[in-house]
Amino acid sequence: MKSLIPVHRETLPGRRMVSPFLALQQEIDSLFEGFTRGFSPSPFQSLVPSMDVSETAKEIEVTTELPGLEEKDVQLSVADQTLSIRGEKKSEREEKDKDYHMVERSYGSFSRTVELPPGVNADAIKATMSKGVLKITIPKPAPAQSKKIDVKAA
Repeated sequence: MKSLIPVHRETLPGRRMVSPFLALQQEIDSLFEGFTRGFSPSPFQSLVPSMDVSETAKEIEVTTELPGLEEKDVQLSVADQTLSIRGEKKSEREEKDKDYHMVERSYGSFSRTVELPPGVNADAIKATMSKGVLKITIPKPAPAQSKKIDVKAA
């Protein structure tokens, strides 16, 4: 156990004097760290789906985990070089005989966005969903071609 009594220079030679407010703040921080250890993150954080973005020479692939959702629950849109993924996980409860002791499942709306490179053809984007995993394939635009222009005498 740590003491909350501030230490003075006279009692321990060679040690710096610690501010009593700093010591109190450290004790309170340590108390809260011990109290929250072992708890899961906030339920609001679990509404943000996990996402992987990978790239090959020809396409960009976005894979998003959406457990418990179906195709009808997810909306994709492309505007201003930004891909938006939106959805809602709805709670459907008609349980009259159950008393809950702990609820960890989250319900609500979510939204994620991914910036796309300039020149992406929105009509060529394909999306599939299987077993709660959304896979979006975005063809890369063709690289800009440089053209040499001959200069002629006037």
